[in-house]
Amino acid sequence: MPRSYLRPAPTGEHGHHRVTNIELFFDLVFVFAVTQLSHLLIGNFTLEGGAQALLLMLAVWWVWIFTSWVTNWLDPEKLAIRMLMLVLMTAGLLLSASLPQAFGSRGLAFALAYVFMQFGRTVFFLWAVRGESVSMRRNFQRIGVWLGISAVLWLVGGLSDVPVRWTCWIIALAIEWLGPSIGFYTPGLGRSTTNDWNVEGGHMAERCSLFIIIALGESVLVTGSTFAGLEWNGANIAAMAMSFIGSLAMWWLYFDTIAERGAHTMSHSSDPGRLARLAYTYIHVLLVAGIIVGAVADEFVLAHPVGHAHAGASLAVLGSAGLYLLGNLLFKWAIFGRVRPAHTVGLVVLAGLWLLMGDLPALAVSALATGVLCGTAAWEWYARSCETPEPARAHGH
Repeated sequence: MPRSYLRPAPTGEHGHHRVTNIELFFDLVFVFAVTQLSHLLIGNFTLEGGAQALLLMLAVWWVWIFTSWVTNWLDPEKLAIRMLMLVLMTAGLLLSASLPQAFGSRGLAFALAYVFMQFGRTVFFLWAVRGESVSMRRNFQRIGVWLGISAVLWLVGGLSDVPVRWTCWIIALAIEWLGPSIGFYTPGLGRSTTNDWNVEGGHMAERCSLFIIIALGESVLVTGSTFAGLEWNGANIAAMAMSFIGSLAMWWLYFDTIAERGAHTMSHSSDPGRLARLAYTYIHVLLVAGIIVGAVADEFVLAHPVGHAHAGASLAVLGSAGLYLLGNLLFKWAIFGRVRPAHTVGLVVLAGLWLLMGDLPALAVSALATGVLCGTAAWEWYARSCETPEPARAHGH
C-alpha cells in the first residue's frame, strides 16, 4: 500500500495542527508579492493600473489559498511535502518578480510560474493521495480538469499581445474563481461537495490570519522605508503617525474581535469545508486588498501631506478603509451569521467623507479615515465586552 502523506489527527492543547515552519517560510515569498503589487499601484494609479493590480492580486491570492488547502491535508513534516513547498516557493519567487511586467515583457514568465504552481501542485497531490479515499482523489481530479483548462488560457495569454492577454487571463481567472462555488463540476466525474473538503478548520484559520499579518507587515515596511527617506518635519511625522495608527486599527479589527473566534467556529463547525470556502477562500481577499491599497494610500499621503489632496490619494485612503471594513463585515457575517452594525456605520461614514472631501489636504483625509477605523474598532471592542460569553469560551476556549 502506498505511503500516506496525509496529516495525522491533531493532538495537543490547541486541538488543531499548528502552522509549521516550512509553511511560514513559504509565505515569505508572498511578502515580496504583496510588496510588488503595492509598487505596481503606486507607479500606475490609473484605471488600467488598478485593473492590472486587481487581476494579479486575485491570482496571487488564489495560488496561495489553494496551497493552504493542500497543506491542510498533506503533512509538511514529510520530506516529499517539504520538497514540494520549497519547489513551489522557488516558482513563487519567479511569479512575484514578474508581477510589475506581467502585462509587459514578463507575461510568459508569470503565466509559466502560475501554471506550474497551480496545476503542478494538483498533479503532485493526486500522486500523494493515490492510496487514499476515492472521494479525495475524485475531488482533485475535478480540480485538475478545471485548472488544466485555465492553464491553457494563462499560457496563451502569456504568449499573446496585451489585448488578447487581458481576455485570456480574465477568462482563466474567472474559471478558477467559479470552480469552488459549483463544486468543480466535471462531466463524467460529478461534483465535489463541501463534505469532500473536510479541512482541519483551526489550521486553515491560522494560515489565513498569518497572511493578514504578512500584508500588514508589508504595509508598515513600505511606509517606514518611505518615511525614512523624508525630512522629519511636523507634517511628515503626522502623516507617518496616521499611517501607523491606521495599521494598528486594522490589526485590532481583525485580531482582537474575530481571528480567534473564527478559528474556534471553524474547529467546531459541522461543515468546515463550506465555511472555509466562503469566509476564508473568498471573503479574505477583500481584507488583503484593503491592506495593499492602504500601503499605496500611505505612500501618497507621505509624498504630499499638506495642500489639496488629488483625487487619487483620497480614493486610495478612503477605498482602503472601505475595502477593509467591508471584508471584516462579510467575514463576521459568515462567522456569526449576522451583520455587525459598527462596520455598516463605518462604511456609511466613509461614503459621506468622499462626498465632503472638497479641498481637504491628504493628511486630513488620512486622519478622518483612520478615525473611522479606530472608532469602528472601539465600538466592536465595546460590543464584544458587553456580549454574553459563548459556551465554548466559558469552558476556556
